[in-house]
Amino acid sequence: MADTQWKIFEVFHQQARGEPHVHVGSVHAPDAEMALLLAKEQFARRQACVNLWVVPADAITATKYEDDDLFDRATDKSYRESWGYKTPKTIRMDAQTEQDV
Repeated sequence: MADTQWKIFEVFHQQARGEPHVHVGSVHAPDAEMALLLAKEQFARRQACVNLWVVPADAITATKYEDDDLFDRATDKSYRESWGYKTPKTIRMDAQTEQDV
């Protein structure tokens, strides 16, 4: 039995130069050229678009949700961010009264 299914291509589009490409959907097509034509008709006709990418779905590799430890930070570097510090309430009150003066 012959394979009658076309390949799936994921479509990414860019609304303006300098902006990131955003995934907007997928199309079924026999090749990349036809996928670009179909993506243009489906995703670039009614909304602003300056560039389209089509990528074969089988070329995309993603992490598994079970591998969540992959995203754990190796070291705590919260001291580099303002949210890493806890400010006592008395200091915040003193700063507020100085602004009132």
